[in-house]
Amino acid sequence: MEFDLNDKGEIDMMGLKRMLEKLGLTKTHLQLKKMMSEVAGGPSKDTISYNDFLNMMLGKRNAILKLILMFEGMGKEQEQRSTGPPSRKTFSDLP
Repeated sequence: MEFDLNDKGEIDMMGLKRMLEKLGLTKTHLQLKKMMSEVAGGPSKDTISYNDFLNMMLGKRNAILKLILMFEGMGKEQEQRSTGPPSRKTFSDLP
């Protein structure tokens, strides 16, 4: 969420640049473009989706990644089932 500058659930080039700078890994524009195309699966992608970001950070075969995606899928199903406004969230609801 910190590096999702457009609040769309994606990280764009500037968000990726800020994230890497905060980690102390400054990259050139060409290195960033190459990294984004490798992670996003093609040179035409200008953003990294949340799932692509998880795959990059945790690895495709990681059990933690599978659990995160499973719980997020369950949360989306519950949101679709509810007919009223979403319930109010608190800090204790966070994982």
